[in-house]
Amino acid sequence: MRIATYNINGVNGHLPVLLQWLNETKPDVVCLQELKAPQEKFPEADLLAAGYQAVWHGQKSWNGVAILARGLELTETERGLPGDPEDLHSRYIEAMVNNIRICCLYLPNGNPFPGPKYDYKLSWIKRLEQKAEALLKAETPAMLIGDFNIIPTDIDVYKPERWLNDALFQPGVRDAFKRLTEAGWTDAIRKLYPDEVVYTFWDYFRNAYGRDAGLRIDHFLLHPAVAGRLTGGGVDRHVRGWEKSSDHGPVWIEIK
Repeated sequence: MRIATYNINGVNGHLPVLLQWLNETKPDVVCLQELKAPQEKFPEADLLAAGYQAVWHGQKSWNGVAILARGLELTETERGLPGDPEDLHSRYIEAMVNNIRICCLYLPNGNPFPGPKYDYKLSWIKRLEQKAEALLKAETPAMLIGDFNIIPTDIDVYKPERWLNDALFQPGVRDAFKRLTEAGWTDAIRKLYPDEVVYTFWDYFRNAYGRDAGLRIDHFLLHPAVAGRLTGGGVDRHVRGWEKSSDHGPVWIEIK
């Protein structure tokens, strides 16, 4: 089973790229982030025509997450990250697919640092850690998937010294990512490529993609009940080079 995550950076604006990639690679499950579309503007019909059913949590102009499935039963189980009823951002959706709990998330960026947006990021991470702890206790196979907006280590960023004042690279958020992996969640891409430079995002500016000046911020964290079934994974880096593409590349893993 191939599971992918893709920050599409506008599902309608980049729909041709999304459909081309889906047709080319045919993943079984896809987590999308940054839909930037209200609930009623999600391109459900186009995705159904491509063979994918979907559940999604939209928001006008910002955020938005979705889970797609091809030929598999898809049952939504939660919408919105628990813990703060006043948080109306569309950043979390969860569904059961093939007896695996797929948790699609778009963690806050947090810039500028310091400031209220970074404080919101830290509070969101705290809620995510609480959710992750509950998922571990439940023992149902689960995956935390999406754009975490966290650069876990120095190897995950081009010229780390330039990111010392960025919210994606602060010790507070990196420590939180480390706590998740130490609690039992497996960082799938780093498990597969322990010492290699792997990027999932290249800025639109300064020819970042051409220079391979990227970041690794799109992650799969695997529950112990599924981590042992990991057989492969990678980044469809070439998609980032397509015309009118997102600034992220699709990331994927395969499990038995």
